[in-house]
Parts: sequence; C-alpha cells; structure tokens
Amino acid sequence: MQRRMAIRSGIAAMGLAAAATWGGAALAQGGPPIKVGILHSLSGTMAISETTLKDVMLMLIEEQNKKGGLLGRKLEAVVVDPASNWPLFAEKARELLAKDKVSVVFGCWTSVSRKSVLPVFEELNGLLFYPVQYEGEESSRNVFYTGAAPNQQAIPAVDYLMANEKVQRWVLAGTDYVYPRTTNKILETYLKSKGVKAEDIMINYTPFGHADWQTIVADIKKFGSAGKKTAVVSTINGDANVPFYKELGNQGIKAKDIPVVAFSVGEEELAGVDTKPLIGHLAAWNYFMSVKNPTNDEFIKKWQAFTKNPKRVTNDPMEAHVIGFQMWVEAVKKAGSVDPDAVIDAIIGVAVPNLTGGLSTMMPNHHITKPVLIGEIQGNGQFETVWQTTGLLVGDEWSDFLPDSKDLISDWRKPMNCGNFNVVTGKCGGKGK
Repeated sequence: MQRRMAIRSGIAAMGLAAAATWGGAALAQGGPPIKVGILHSLSGTMAISETTLKDVMLMLIEEQNKKGGLLGRKLEAVVVDPASNWPLFAEKARELLAKDKVSVVFGCWTSVSRKSVLPVFEELNGLLFYPVQYEGEESSRNVFYTGAAPNQQAIPAVDYLMANEKVQRWVLAGTDYVYPRTTNKILETYLKSKGVKAEDIMINYTPFGHADWQTIVADIKKFGSAGKKTAVVSTINGDANVPFYKELGNQGIKAKDIPVVAFSVGEEELAGVDTKPLIGHLAAWNYFMSVKNPTNDEFIKKWQAFTKNPKRVTNDPMEAHVIGFQMWVEAVKKAGSVDPDAVIDAIIGVAVPNLTGGLSTMMPNHHITKPVLIGEIQGNGQFETVWQTTGLLVGDEWSDFLPDSKDLISDWRKPMNCGNFNVVTGKCGGKGK
C-alpha cells in the first residue's frame, strides 16, 4: 500500500506540473465541421437525469462556435437517444463512431451503459468523456472519467456521517446494477475496517424504475429503531428517487432521525419532488448550484438564458461535462488535431476552471482532480453546503479497499501506458497501444 501511494503521489505531482506548462494552441486549419457525439438517454427511466446533460452539451458547442470553433472549424453536435436501453447504448456508440465519424463522444450516466459502450470505444479507438460518479475499478485509454470516483464522493460522505452525525448503523440502498453493487462492496469493507459490525449494515437493491417503496422504507425505519444512530447511503438512480423520497416523507422519516445521503440525487432530480419533508437530508457531490463565486454565477446566467428558463437548475454531472468539454478543447488545441491518439497524449496535465473554484486537472489515470462537498436539502430544492474538502482530490481508479485492486494504479503516459499496473509484481494487465 505504501509503495502504491508513493507512486500515485509521484503521478499526481507530475500531472500538476504538466498542468502548469500546457499550451501552444495550433493555428486555425479550416475544413469540414468537427462532429461531437452526444450519447444520453432522452427517454426511459434515465431521461430525468440525462436530458439536461444533452442540453448543456448543446450550449457548450454553441458557445465554442461563437468563439470561432476549434482549429478554425465549426463544431457540429450529433445527438442520439439510447433510450435507457443498455444494449442500445452500444449500438448508438458504434453508429456515432463508424457512421457519423464523430471525433469525440460525451455521454452515458449509469455504469451499465458505460460498460456496454466500452468495448466499442476501445475497438474503434474513439474518445468518451463520462460525466457521472461511478464505482471505480476501471481505467480505459479511451475514456476520460470526469465524474467522481468512490474516494471523491462515497468514502468522504461516510466519513462525514461518522464524524458529524455519529452514525453507527448503515443502510446501503441502491439500484440493482454494477455501480451500486461495487460501491457498496467498497463501503462495506471500509465500514468494517472502521469497526462496524456486519449486523449493523443492511444492504438492499431494487430494479430501475422501482415505484413501490412502502415495505422497504418500513424496513429501513425498523432497522433504525435499534437504539443506534442510523443513516441511509443511497445509490438509487433515475426516476425511482421520486417515489423513494416521497415515501420517506409519507412515513415521517426525518433527517434528524435517519439521515439519507445520496450520490445520484441532485438539483434536477429534486425539481420533481416536494422537498419540504426532505429538508436536512444530504447529498455528496463535487458541485452544487448554490456555490457562490463569479464563475458559477456566470455559468448559471448563461444556462438559464440558453434554456430560456430562469428556473432551470444546474447540477454536478453538468459541471463534469463543462470540465470535460473544456479539457477536450484545450487538448485538441495543444495537439493541433482531433485525432484520438494525439488528443489522448495531449490531454494529460491539462487544467481548466471548475465551477466550484480553482482548476481541475486531467491526471495520468484519466481521472480528474475534484473537491468534495456535502450538502443539505433545502425547502427550495437547492443544497446548502455543510462540509467540503480543503483542496482537490485525485480520483482513485482502483480502490484501496478491494483485495483485487488495492495494489493497482493506472498511468496512460508512455512508456507505462497501462490501465492496471501492479506495483507489487511490477506487471501491467491493462490494454496499451
């Protein structure tokens, strides 16, 4: 572990050094439009979360074109709807890369959708910017992970609940797919390492779109009545959150009794919920709309003007797309090309402003540096930040709390060019090129 951390610290230092020296935008070249793929569900159970990400991408592309485009060429959005259908994500990804000839794709929300498209991007050497928190345990040369890894969201949230809410019993509630299951596996190991007993951990999974929460919420209420402070750690995704939170209110579960900290509920999801019964419940993200600084204020103003809706909210995955898009733009300028191999080599070390404050940097493991914020739900559907890290954390692609990955790191720079380098054996098991 010590050797792994030393190597990772060295990688972080080199990445930050590179961030200070990138530049050298290429001269405008002219030519046909540069096509940008947008791969987000506009229908089905995930549309509640993903439609906004399509909209923000259209705004970013429009803004870039107003600046003169990229390499002297206009950007052209190519929008497809994988309709919350995981195999269809792979079909649409192949269509974007092979038929539409896009230079880059911004898309996916769930890990099952990302896992579905991953072989396509690796086969066709495409570029995917993935903007949502995920379970880690992955590092692909063709993917840039601009959402949070578990050490940038899940583990800090648990630490906060332990320290500030004195939580002793834990409900790990998630949608039944890879992200919640892997994240909860990490959290279960982490909790036990902190002395939490197995009988004080309750784990529950429900399918996508689950609507009948009465029995499950009753079970949570009963689990929390054992005389120990109890909290719910929620990895419930998509529109199932609306009836889940409604049932919490129906059964009178208040934040002071059993706080819920969510990893997939932001301002957009709360827009469809009466938040008054939910005041004080929590979410862990790397950005909240309520963050006050000139950069975020200007972004909100532009977003609401673009959507022609002064009530339209922003959220964390939107910010991840803002960061990822600007990183791609700067990497293309630096490389003087949209060629995937050139962009992959150029993007490591690129740093751009985030909306919370400061610069986020693309690290050699294709994850970015991010702050972590814990926010309380307010009556107006916004979050009040109650805690945040003092600096930015490097996303940890391989968890320290899983035996098969605790000795692994990723570094896509030459000569290592490896997605899962074992620091104990000195061998690479990842795909390089």
